[in-house]
Amino acid sequence: MSGNFELFHIVWFPFAAAFLCYLVGLRQKKVRDRLLQLSVITEMGLVVWAVLSWLRLGELTFIWEGFCMQGIYLKMDGFRVLYGCIAAFMWMMTGIFSREYFAHYRNRNRYYFFYLLTLGATLGVFLSGDFYTTFIFFELMSLTSYVWVVHDEKPAAMKAGEIYLAIAIIGGLVMLMGLFLLYDAAGTLRMSELYTAVAAVSAQKQTQLYAAGLCMLFGFGAKAGMFPLHIWLPKAHPVAPAPASALLSGILTKTGVFGVLAVCTEIFRYDPQWGKLVLYLGVITMFGGALLAVFSIDLKRTLACSSMSQIGFILVGAGMLELFGEENALAVRGTILHMVNHSIIKLVLFMAAGVVYMNLHQLDLNDIRGFGRRKPFLKGVFLMGALSIGGIPGWSGYVSKTLLHESIVEYTEELAVHGEPLLWIHAIEWLFLFTGGMTIAYMTKLFIAVFVEEHPVRQKEFDEKKYYMNGESIFALLTPAVLLVLMGFFPYLTMNRIADQARGFLHGAAPVHAVHYFSLGNLKGAVISLAIGALVYFGFIRKFLIGKNDDQERVYLNVWPDWMDIEDLIYRPVLQKAAVTIVAGLSRIIDQMYVTQMLLKILLNVTAFFSRICDHLVDGILLFFRSTTHRSKTEQHIYLIGTRLSRTFGRILDNCVRVLNRTILRKRPVERSFVVTFAEWEEMARKTNRLISASLSFGLMLAAIGLALTLVYLLWW
Repeated sequence: MSGNFELFHIVWFPFAAAFLCYLVGLRQKKVRDRLLQLSVITEMGLVVWAVLSWLRLGELTFIWEGFCMQGIYLKMDGFRVLYGCIAAFMWMMTGIFSREYFAHYRNRNRYYFFYLLTLGATLGVFLSGDFYTTFIFFELMSLTSYVWVVHDEKPAAMKAGEIYLAIAIIGGLVMLMGLFLLYDAAGTLRMSELYTAVAAVSAQKQTQLYAAGLCMLFGFGAKAGMFPLHIWLPKAHPVAPAPASALLSGILTKTGVFGVLAVCTEIFRYDPQWGKLVLYLGVITMFGGALLAVFSIDLKRTLACSSMSQIGFILVGAGMLELFGEENALAVRGTILHMVNHSIIKLVLFMAAGVVYMNLHQLDLNDIRGFGRRKPFLKGVFLMGALSIGGIPGWSGYVSKTLLHESIVEYTEELAVHGEPLLWIHAIEWLFLFTGGMTIAYMTKLFIAVFVEEHPVRQKEFDEKKYYMNGESIFALLTPAVLLVLMGFFPYLTMNRIADQARGFLHGAAPVHAVHYFSLGNLKGAVISLAIGALVYFGFIRKFLIGKNDDQERVYLNVWPDWMDIEDLIYRPVLQKAAVTIVAGLSRIIDQMYVTQMLLKILLNVTAFFSRICDHLVDGILLFFRSTTHRSKTEQHIYLIGTRLSRTFGRILDNCVRVLNRTILRKRPVERSFVVTFAEWEEMARKTNRLISASLSFGLMLAAIGLALTLVYLLWW
């Protein structure tokens, strides 16, 4: 090992803390809960310590040569500092919130164990300096976070976990294939060396390079929730505990985005064709997630679909920074800042949803409507997240969405100067604005349902519920909500500096001039999205997605067709048909090959012959030892006399029974001898002990013979 050990401590401390908390939790659950909170606070301190070292030294690296053959390479630069801090901050806030949220949950020890393991793996991803290290921690993170999804162990949770794990494993395998192809073509997996190595790749291997990029985009995109690999997002988030949902949405999806950005900037830097691919996938993801959120009537599912949509916004920025080439300042800043905004926004919104769930244990809007009417703190916190994700001026989401929108507008002007077609980029701009409007519409639906409308039956019960969360939970919600406001109202002091620190990772250019966020030109996009949002909410949601039940009460309608689930509509049928087709094809090939049939018959006959020999040989060995060393004695009739102790206790109980029979139990006397009963029990215990001893002895003897034969074979050859 060599380098700065601060990075080693950051990554491996959560793994050690996970085992410590688990062992403590076996005996002291309250102590375990406090130890967990102390662990995530300590981890935040370790990250801050590393950041101070980075500020002093300029760059931190840590290399563990020989680990898993290729070694571990950790690195800290501006972007990695940023997301290391965000990851540690989100775990600290959810750790503080979890003590109250999980108070009545079972299997908390298991959850906290994998909660801390995932923290270490996630930081390993963000601090990785090569794709091999990224892959190791990425796969570890996918497996440990699976336990979050299935924590409730209900049928819906198990099915969601099945999908989550399948996507993670398939994505990991495809990504690994991409790493093999990339290493074969470029000769390195270090991110800092890839651009130079890729530039030297011969023309004959360019196709292999793109194949590697597509495989890696598949693997990272699966974790990010990119279309068409998004199917786990709307199913995993609603069933996972709220703190886990906040991390799944706010930070684990960003590990996938981290990989996509690394592929874009280190392998295909300034490649317009690659940029268009990422841009188109981003637009579909952005619009599709918002559409699903508009139709959803489940609080956490709506937020999950919203995560898919916001990841689409980030991918749009990733595509635009490729198209711009070296003059990509707007796209780079918008991409970085929207990543940061989305992480903090979803931390606030999912924990607010967690407060609703831990009080009502329900998430359907028809069941929870009106819960927050008389709860000003919860209402205010949720409103901060909703205004920010909606891109309302004065909140942080407006700044990042403005930068992304301006990058599209600027690229449109650049195409116009060169006389190139503009229809496709105009379509993308309007889809961007329309998706922003849908975001405002579905967040308005959630806010009005939970905090404005009245529940037709339980409203009095909701209003009388004054205590609904403790001081720790208030702190965990308030802190990130305040950050959203501060970043939105003071973007030049906060968000510009964040973007300047992190742009080096994306090889972003410095802005030519300052962006005036609140100018009329930039406010125009927000106003258009606001108008579209009002139209969607009042013209579509209120008219078509809200109806009346049998009691003439207004209810939210789930009108999204079940058959439009892409998993059941496409993936499962295609995979089933593919499996059947492959098996049938192989069967036909084997059936039509006469020589193969003959070889199979010969192989089966030879195998059966040797199997019979081995079977008789083993039977012979067993019979030999059963008749010699482990021969059973002939069972003889044994008079049950028992031991002195059992006979004494038996006689005492027999005398007591006789007295009871003469006095109380005259009609139904007990006709039983406890001397004989105790003797039978003792004899049964002795027989059981003999059988167990003989079985263990016999098994150990066979194991010893097997080891001896193996040793003879090795020495002989």
